[in-house]
Amino acid sequence: MQIEVKGRNLQVTDEMREHIDRRFERIAKQVSELATLDLEVADENVPGDPIAAAAVLHVKGTQLRAKEVSKDAKHAINLVADNLERQVKRHRDKRRGRRDSRSAAEAARQGDVTVEEVPGSPQ
Repeated sequence: MQIEVKGRNLQVTDEMREHIDRRFERIAKQVSELATLDLEVADENVPGDPIAAAAVLHVKGTQLRAKEVSKDAKHAINLVADNLERQVKRHRDKRRGRRDSRSAAEAARQGDVTVEEVPGSPQ
């Protein structure tokens, strides 16, 4: 997985890049090597939670997006990583479910699957 990090009104340091690489390792293991992650860390000039992290993960056929705000850049990155991790898991399970149901339907069309008779049911 390729990770592109941008900083808006904020300097992206080597330490921050290393933290991002470590944090998104688990997601990288679950997606294709062709997937790309665009991560933008921005210092917004608002009171309260001034640091926002937004991520867009481009995987085959879809884009997964997450945005979180916090007072600390690392905390915002961690929140975005957790959010994307949930989305990737859900997306992977959906694709796997579709693939399984498609293969079962194909097998049923070819007559490979036999339906067992349940005692006491009408025939």
